[in-house]
Amino acid sequence: MSEPQENPDLLRFGWEEWVSLPDLGLPALKAKVDTGARTSALHASDIESFGSINAPKVRFMVHPVPGREDLAIACSARVVDRRTVTSSNGESEQRYVIASALRVGDQSWRIEMTLTDRSSMNSRMLLGREALKDHITIVATERYQQPRLSYDVYTTAKVRTAAPNRSLRIAVLSREDNYSTRRLVEAGEKRGHSVEVIDTLRCYMAINALAPEVHYDGKRLPRYDAVIPRIGATITSYGTAVVRQFETIGTFCLNGSDGILASRDKLFAHQLMARHRIGMPNTAFASSPKDTDSLMRLVGNAPVIVKLLESTQGKGVVLAETKKAAQSVIDAFRGLKANFLVQDFVKESAGEDIRCLVVGGKVVASMKRTGAEGDFRSNLHRGGSAKVVRITREEREAAVRAARAFRLGLAGVDLLRSDSGPKVLEVNSSPGLEGIETATHKDIADQVMAHVESSVRPTPVRSRKALPDA
Repeated sequence: MSEPQENPDLLRFGWEEWVSLPDLGLPALKAKVDTGARTSALHASDIESFGSINAPKVRFMVHPVPGREDLAIACSARVVDRRTVTSSNGESEQRYVIASALRVGDQSWRIEMTLTDRSSMNSRMLLGREALKDHITIVATERYQQPRLSYDVYTTAKVRTAAPNRSLRIAVLSREDNYSTRRLVEAGEKRGHSVEVIDTLRCYMAINALAPEVHYDGKRLPRYDAVIPRIGATITSYGTAVVRQFETIGTFCLNGSDGILASRDKLFAHQLMARHRIGMPNTAFASSPKDTDSLMRLVGNAPVIVKLLESTQGKGVVLAETKKAAQSVIDAFRGLKANFLVQDFVKESAGEDIRCLVVGGKVVASMKRTGAEGDFRSNLHRGGSAKVVRITREEREAAVRAARAFRLGLAGVDLLRSDSGPKVLEVNSSPGLEGIETATHKDIADQVMAHVESSVRPTPVRSRKALPDA
């Protein structure tokens, strides 16, 4: 009687194989093949569910290389099911079930797998019989019948774009249900992410060296992939403390605490721009009332702008058309013990300025703002109007350099057109989106979310420690 012939179309699997899960951003894993198990399993830690009840998702960390707990990949996937799984030692565990493409060599197919802690096992994945289907033959005494991979992929840039469709968990720090907040939530959810609005003042912090945490309404906040701060001027100190806590945890913050603080302190902001050689109106600052005349001489002749350091949306900004008027305003501010700047008035701007919105180091939109009749301030909150404008290369470069100086991922840079080139007035770390989206008809919120995606997805933790041989 002749021996049965092996089907040449079947894939040969040993008891251990190299596989990849491209949907999860895992380009190389060792998987143990176990036909005695029905369901496949993937090593996962810090498992958290998120998203809506109707479309739940799960976020988890994978340590793909045994013995390298410092190298972690953040993954997320849609929850397919929850299933009770009984291990070989008789213990039962409720697990999330997800689905992903499984790639072996040049072939791939979709499988389901449960999430569980396999940190004590050398193989970070177990392939059960459901995943093997009918096109695999098992060679139980051999390993690596398919092409070998290498853990070295986790030290290269390739892994940065390995999971382009990963759903992110994003928090918007905001106390207001306004247009900008709603648009960010809408844009994020449209791109498949879960976006939660967190009231900054309801956050409180556990500060310690081992496990710094942010708590909210009596519970520890989950781990977010990204935080988008929308910190109001009245809560700058506490708001930046909350952002700093997220930075300590290791969460990507679109705008960092240092940049927000620098943008809110107008004196520091002007000093920072001066350090980076960014054009701005001549500016002077002094604390002694004896220096009023010298202060005036530093910025030039009247008219001048007198501006409170804490001013926002055009409030606390006064145009003094004569030297005497300027002295009166300065005396009044000093009487209130208020800190202020004196600034040259750029006459040729004629009550207009340009708002450039910078996202990820690029100007994505710009508009010209014109003040209301009889008002030199062009703020839209004060009745000004806006229209789309084409900016020059010099203006674009000034806006980008200003945002970079403050290290802001999202910035509204206000500048004036002067005879000697663009002059940056202010860098706003929480720019409103309504005016510029209305004027330009551009989806700025979507571009913000695209930048968040590209910034978050480089997930591996680098280390000088060598990876184990394959």
